[in-house]
Amino acid sequence: MYHGFLGTEDKYSLDVRMYNQHKMSEKYNCDKTGIFLSDGMFAHFARRGMGAFSSLGSRIATMFSGLAYVYVCLKALGGAFGIGYVTQYVAAITSVSGGLTQTLSTLGQLKANTPFLEMSLEYLDISHSMYKGSLTVEKRLDRDYEIEFRDVSFKYPGSDNYALRHVNVKFRVGERLAVVGENGSGKTTFILLLCRLYDPTEGEILLNGINITKYNYREYLDVFSVVFQDFKLPAFKLGEVVASSMTYDKDKATDCLVKTGFGDRLKELPSGLETTLYTEVDQNGVNVSGGEAQKIALARALYKDSPFIVLDEPTAALDPMAEAEIYSKFNDIVGDKTAIYISHRLSSCRFCDEIAVFDHGSIVQKGSHDELISETGKYSELWNAQAQYYTKEEQ
Repeated sequence: MYHGFLGTEDKYSLDVRMYNQHKMSEKYNCDKTGIFLSDGMFAHFARRGMGAFSSLGSRIATMFSGLAYVYVCLKALGGAFGIGYVTQYVAAITSVSGGLTQTLSTLGQLKANTPFLEMSLEYLDISHSMYKGSLTVEKRLDRDYEIEFRDVSFKYPGSDNYALRHVNVKFRVGERLAVVGENGSGKTTFILLLCRLYDPTEGEILLNGINITKYNYREYLDVFSVVFQDFKLPAFKLGEVVASSMTYDKDKATDCLVKTGFGDRLKELPSGLETTLYTEVDQNGVNVSGGEAQKIALARALYKDSPFIVLDEPTAALDPMAEAEIYSKFNDIVGDKTAIYISHRLSSCRFCDEIAVFDHGSIVQKGSHDELISETGKYSELWNAQAQYYTKEEQ
């Protein structure tokens, strides 16, 4: 089904045309012997069960309708009732015949789908292994929250290798922490554990001295506003997207968009905050660029107004001018929140109070930019690897 409709998806159109990717779908669109295709295993299975009931229903309905039509016409010709009643009786017969056909066809579908439904229900009945506590997360106006990773190690399910190993770190209130490192060093895993999308394999994570597993899960998630690197925006009205709600504070939503640099674009939108994003739902919707979407995602995180804000490559899709604008007023954007910032661009981490350097799942260095750049270690190695392309003198 995916291959059949690949050509209708405008988001793929450029790549499909440039690389002739439609040829990749020819096998699935022309070869009918695949397991899910018209000459495959499931099709044969449907013909034996579902197909038999459907065929039986059609035959019975056809025979019933034929006999009924003959009977009605003969009675009319014999003078049992006026010719005008023929239309009434034929309509009733057609309705009964259609209902009978649909009933038998549905019985066939139920018979064919029951084994798969049983598998689905068995899957849904698998018990949830994540413990969800009941403690209420204290709502503090001073945002005096402290999170500590205490000897945390983690392996993804089904893997024998540790993604994180013996991580110890504590966040100070109002701190700007940058998390840097090479791909696969454990940065994203660190954030997933922080937001309790996974639980540690070893060690514990504490919020104000209490293991986070003891808190109400939903309330704990509300402590964080996160902009993931692969975030997605739904095709709702702009104001609804920013607020993640059908009802929202227009002034607050506008302020958040202005802070993230979307103010000028907002003025150009035909219906302002009521403008629908993308054209999937509303043909009059507005498509936004990757950089504009990133600004909206940042505004969404600000609107939530959580004490911790986590930004995973928040300016990756922005041009240099827009990126510089975000950094220049980063403190105003974040306010008194504790900010955790993940980036591959080390130059963008200089405004942070502290930098944690990850390597092979462990924190190998921690300190300010000036402290780390003066040391011989992973940070200076990464910094010099990037800086050489900007500082190299022309030959």
